[in-house]
Amino acid sequence: MYARKLNLQPFARHKSLFLLGPRQTGKSTLLQRDFPEACYIDLLDNEIFRRFAGAPERLRDAVGGHKQVIVDEIQKLPGLLDETQRLIDTRDVHFLLTGSSARKLRRGKANLLGGRALFFNLHPLCSAEIGYDRIPDLLQRGGLPGFVDSPIHWEELRAYTGAYLREEIQAEALTRSIENFSRFLDVAVHFNCEQLNYSKIGNDADIAPRTIKDYVKILEDTLVLHILPPFCQRNKRKLAATEKVYFFDIGVANALARRRELPAGSPEYGKALEQLVFLELHAAIEYQRLEVRLSYWRTRTQLEVDFLLDDRIAIEVKATKHVAPADLKSLRAIAEELNLEKRLLVCQEPYYRQTEDGIEIVPVAEFCKRLWEGEVILGHL
Repeated sequence: MYARKLNLQPFARHKSLFLLGPRQTGKSTLLQRDFPEACYIDLLDNEIFRRFAGAPERLRDAVGGHKQVIVDEIQKLPGLLDETQRLIDTRDVHFLLTGSSARKLRRGKANLLGGRALFFNLHPLCSAEIGYDRIPDLLQRGGLPGFVDSPIHWEELRAYTGAYLREEIQAEALTRSIENFSRFLDVAVHFNCEQLNYSKIGNDADIAPRTIKDYVKILEDTLVLHILPPFCQRNKRKLAATEKVYFFDIGVANALARRRELPAGSPEYGKALEQLVFLELHAAIEYQRLEVRLSYWRTRTQLEVDFLLDDRIAIEVKATKHVAPADLKSLRAIAEELNLEKRLLVCQEPYYRQTEDGIEIVPVAEFCKRLWEGEVILGHL
């Protein structure tokens, strides 16, 4: 069992919590490990689901004298949240509610407890949890805890993308046509780490662009897809205004693309490295509850910096083992527009170094380590 970087205990002493994340990210394991005395209710158990579906008030008896209660997959039974609120208000019970679909909670007009609960997301394993020396495993296998160490991880990833990303989404009544949605997934994964182009995806999948927008929103709401906004502050150069997308797990993206191997030096490897850095940044910001806006910077002339933290820190990712002057072009261009605190190029060079104009060349493992130690965003690298 991996030690997770998300520490919920300081918050759970005072409030109820929603813990959201795709299936198999380890939500139940985390809560049962950190709160072993809590009453545990699993709505994926058909018998338990039927018990509460017909009479939500039975939750009162199930809770008994417990002061902490875990309810797994609350989106399966949003009507249970009214009874949850009543117990919070009358018995001072703290609930730990997991879910894999924020969409169903919202669309079902569920009671989100009106400020009585805090929201957290659990991501797949990050480098600080699995070990910085295992970054190659994250690039090939992804970070779903149940799969990354499996001797048959590829088969398990294929089953996951079939059973969950297709059938489960249909079971949640999020789309009428699983055939169209499956076709969309087959095409959309090739736009991972790219700007969203609804027309292009629609043409490739033979689906109307408006429907593609709906499908992208489904993946975002079910926490399978992350949206990275463009940096829009006015400056000298005209900037792109289109969002980029990243799948929540590299292994899942590889499985959807039917990419069993990821050869070093290939364009796909470069994308996977960029996706890794995005997922690390995204998880670190959320787990540490940082008030930092993550975006990307791109001009109409195709100069691009992969990640921008507020308007202070620019990060470019290159899979190269030998950084050339051309690799630094975008980081030098953005410095003409913004008063940056630092510029980082994350790559596969073996050692940290700095250019004459202050760009920091950082090996990927060292970048991840310093990120989780608070030196990238909070301190100085």
